[in-house]
Amino acid sequence: MSPAALLPHQAALEIDPSATGWILTSTALVLMMTLPGLALFYGGMVRRKNVIGAIAHSTAAFMVVTVLWFAVGYSLSFGSGNALIGGLDAAFLNGVRVDTAHALAPALPEFLWIAYQLTFAIITPALIAGAFAERMKFSASLLFFALWHLIVYAPIAHQVWGGGWMGEAGVLDFAGGAVVHVNAGVAGLVCALVLGPRHGFGRDNLAPHNLAFTAIGAGLLLVGWMGFNAGSAWAADGIAAVAALNTILAAAAAALGWLVVEWIDHRRPTLLGMLSGLVGGLVGITPAAGLVNPQGAMVIGLLAGVACWFGAVKLKHWLKIDDSLDAFGVHGMGGIVGALLTGVFADAAINGVAEGATVLKQAIGLVAVIAWSAIGTGLILLVCRFTTGLRVDRDAEIEGLDSALHGEALH
Repeated sequence: MSPAALLPHQAALEIDPSATGWILTSTALVLMMTLPGLALFYGGMVRRKNVIGAIAHSTAAFMVVTVLWFAVGYSLSFGSGNALIGGLDAAFLNGVRVDTAHALAPALPEFLWIAYQLTFAIITPALIAGAFAERMKFSASLLFFALWHLIVYAPIAHQVWGGGWMGEAGVLDFAGGAVVHVNAGVAGLVCALVLGPRHGFGRDNLAPHNLAFTAIGAGLLLVGWMGFNAGSAWAADGIAAVAALNTILAAAAAALGWLVVEWIDHRRPTLLGMLSGLVGGLVGITPAAGLVNPQGAMVIGLLAGVACWFGAVKLKHWLKIDDSLDAFGVHGMGGIVGALLTGVFADAAINGVAEGATVLKQAIGLVAVIAWSAIGTGLILLVCRFTTGLRVDRDAEIEGLDSALHGEALH
């Protein structure tokens, strides 16, 4: 294929078989994070009458985002465009061939790059569902996922990773601390505020119905995160190796950090706390995984665990916000802490990209992501309110979404 035939975002493929093999594996690992990982993690945390509804949200995110990614999402995220959003030159994967690569990853077939980045796009809106679990209409969630992917996720992915202004300004986000987790966490907070609390919030027992489901889901997330973070090196190399080690270290440190403060505050350790801390550590290390040394990763994990405990337990209680499954408390707080600490611990000896990293650059990126996500999410919820409607009625909520919306039940 002659260079003249390439689209602006493309490069001629110079395939690296080892990198290709690793990213194929990473794609499967990250896809597993949504189904069944997040589906079980969230499914175990809701009440028994809403398990199917919670799993349905993860399934809905997979099917809606995948179709949109093929149509326009990939092009808007990684196609040629301007500082804010990509263009439509690669809509419906126009011009993508087996011998093309994206200019960001010339050693990988573009079809593989598309598949790998798709898995990130899928899990991001699925995370938001943790904030509106047990009360949003399924029809509203379908419309919300579609509009949110196009209006919020794709522009931010482009701005940070696809050649947009944040990437050019030196904002570092190795594997999605801001693009995925802060973005989803802030959106979840807006959803919780707009929808209001569940019926019985602050009065009834809203405890998880099956922590075994949640533990299995957390284990799948932990394993899948190897592809999420180490895969973001886009190669089977030393940076992928340090990212993998840092991911494990931060997860353990955060789980321990959450456990200690919970034990001091509540006088007892809980499995849910350890699992939530583990996920918070995974979130916290995500923006820094291939940019910091293991010592930095341990500090990031420990601080992320404590911050997520504060966000999910204390802050939510003080503000009386019903973020059902702690989308903001874990993903928002963990992502913010991890993104800021990336500016502190970024080590050029680990990755040359870390040269010039500062907390100020990271903070500027966070402000931009938070503002875009909050405003975009609010507008999308307004559209949903006046089209599908947002929330199920009181009787359906009391009955449970499994029966009321899906006509199914967990036996």
